[in-house]
Amino acid sequence: MTGQGEQRRVAIACQGGGSHTAFTAGVLSRLLQPDVMGGYRIVGLSGTSGGAICALLAWSALIDDNPPEAAKLLAQFWSDNSANSPADRMVNAWMLWAAQLSHYVVTPSISPYDNYASVMTMDHLRGLLQKVVDFDRVGRRAASTSGTQQPMLLLGAVDVMSGEFKAFDSRAGEISADAVLASAAIPTLFRSVRMDSGVYWDGLFSQNPPVRELLDTDPDEIWVIQINPKEMPNEPHSLVEIADRRNELSGNLSLLQELHFIEKIDSMLDEGELVSDKYRPVVIRVIEMVRSKQSQAWGAASKLNRDPEFLDGLIEQGKSRADQFVTALAFENAWRSSDPDRIASLFADDAEVASSAPFPPLPTQRGKDAARRLATTWLAAGVRVDPTRKQIAGDSVEWRVRSRKTDSGERVVGIAEARFRDGEVISFRLGG
Repeated sequence: MTGQGEQRRVAIACQGGGSHTAFTAGVLSRLLQPDVMGGYRIVGLSGTSGGAICALLAWSALIDDNPPEAAKLLAQFWSDNSANSPADRMVNAWMLWAAQLSHYVVTPSISPYDNYASVMTMDHLRGLLQKVVDFDRVGRRAASTSGTQQPMLLLGAVDVMSGEFKAFDSRAGEISADAVLASAAIPTLFRSVRMDSGVYWDGLFSQNPPVRELLDTDPDEIWVIQINPKEMPNEPHSLVEIADRRNELSGNLSLLQELHFIEKIDSMLDEGELVSDKYRPVVIRVIEMVRSKQSQAWGAASKLNRDPEFLDGLIEQGKSRADQFVTALAFENAWRSSDPDRIASLFADDAEVASSAPFPPLPTQRGKDAARRLATTWLAAGVRVDPTRKQIAGDSVEWRVRSRKTDSGERVVGIAEARFRDGEVISFRLGG
């Protein structure tokens, strides 16, 4: 385990989701700033489809030992990919309309093999990638530093013919424009990408994104940028809502399975059921995109939306969500210090705090003094973050927490939920 004051080793996994991965661009732009990188070192990245593009751009900046450069590369790509011209805006609006209409009436379907526009679109995307990334140079750079501490990059795809999952690996010199296009080749829109190793479709059909292979980098933590929300507040009724939820669930299937595997190993290690030099605990943290009103209105079709305002809004949401995530990391570190004053210093003056069973109950109160009292109470009860269960950063940040009853030693588990604003805690709830 990483010692006190050492950088923690982190691998970042970027889920695919078309235009929604502009959110990922915003998250990565914030996470790769010096104030975060001072305490963490990125040892691996993975991505699928649009997540593969974002992971590639972040990786190319890390390979050049210039993490903040990622923000510039990501901004340039998404600006170039936007529907900026009047003609492009018309095409974008038509695609959204056609995608919506297909839920209500039977519309003609055209194979990408009968539509030359699919080839032109793929060539256009190749040009956008080559504009921001010199694949030959970064490939040589990665090869020349393969024995050093450079991060690994994995891009998820699936072989159409064999059905085998494929993770293009920077350690094997497999990162190219074709590898990125293979990961993003949605079969209803693009033709498969032929390479020496196979014929490939979008990685959404395999690993979204690759996670298991990231364990090869020996990380202390895996940060997942999740585009498809795990939960939804209401039952879907309309055709648009049903199609959107089906798209989200299918996109999350492989990711949740792989995360469950890691959590299971963590739990077995924690309980002493697994003793092996081959395994060690890995903390999972999830940064989850929340549906915008426009995304809810358009459903899954919004993943095709290249409207500049829509993409800029997603990027800003990603930056804001990542900023909240960084604040949550600082709060968790203060929590681990067992210093009530240090914990209370992170609360806003008007912060609201409360605690309920199965932990020592405290009624809802406001202010730093209330925060200090709550911190003292929960620390005295030995309430700690459960490292075997993932932290979820959405509209709020949730940790699973645990302690033991003083009389019986029985384990007590619950949830801690915090909300943040401008780098401070504005509400904190501890309970069942």
